[in-house]
Amino acid sequence: MAMETFLEFEKPIAELEGKIKELRHLSDSGEMDITAEVAKLQSRADQLLSETYSALTAWQKTLVARHLDRPHFSHYVSGLIEDFSPLAGDRVYGDDRAIQGGPGRFRGRSVMIIGHEKGIGTDGRIAHNFGMAHPEGYRKATRLMQMADRFSLPILTLVDTQGAYPGVGAEQRGQAEAIARTIEVGLDVRVPVVSVILGEGGSGGAVALAVGNKVMMLEHSIYSVISPEGCAAILWRSSDKAKDAAEALKLTAQDLYKLRVIDQIISEPTGGAQRHPQEMVKRVGAAIATAFDDLDDLGDADFRALRRKKFLDMGKVGLA
Repeated sequence: MAMETFLEFEKPIAELEGKIKELRHLSDSGEMDITAEVAKLQSRADQLLSETYSALTAWQKTLVARHLDRPHFSHYVSGLIEDFSPLAGDRVYGDDRAIQGGPGRFRGRSVMIIGHEKGIGTDGRIAHNFGMAHPEGYRKATRLMQMADRFSLPILTLVDTQGAYPGVGAEQRGQAEAIARTIEVGLDVRVPVVSVILGEGGSGGAVALAVGNKVMMLEHSIYSVISPEGCAAILWRSSDKAKDAAEALKLTAQDLYKLRVIDQIISEPTGGAQRHPQEMVKRVGAAIATAFDDLDDLGDADFRALRRKKFLDMGKVGLA
């Protein structure tokens, strides 16, 4: 699928695809037969796309992870989950549309699915607050996790957020406590938990939904304690250093797999998930199915104990 929006580092690809589009228009109009020339240019464009995406820098991966055309929570639910029943509200303050969730069936398996929704289109992004949840969003997630534990439903979480909403109102309503409580409950439930980082995994707002027995990341997603811009502002007091911060933060899926923070990288189609969203949904579905099957093979294992050990062991990396 051709992208309508090209990132800064994709300009050479955009120019080639623009020429291809013009030539195809001439060919379709019957003015001349330039099929061979179009095929040659398309081959060059495909090769350039493959070469570019096989050598992305950490900052370029950050841009790809934020791409507006990447599939969102709603795409994965519609493509993978049957009989999804969205549940709303935290039973304390209200409903937060930045976090969505409810029970459904994944390939015949009853699950509780919870995730960040960034929204589609301008109105959708505003309605979902660009995937940045308030305290009531995390309290809703806590409620759904506890419900899943009560009814022995495996939990599937899909993470895609810049971070929790940092507004005054959110802080007044206990943002930090809500996130901490969600992490606590995520570590405490006895059912298996599978987590997938789809695009951005920003700060505690992402960790709250990423405390899984199996944690996976898409190939061009990112996962970090702070955004590159935020890190640059703190360390160098300049947003111009965001690229340097991205490298230093080790926020790519490849870095985090080496550090054993995540368990698996899900490959993306050439050019990123934004170019082939339906194919990406299929790949994520296959990875989730394998992850649940692997956890099933553990039988009556204490998933809570295994999950706690998994996260405690992260602090031991490099000390052995």
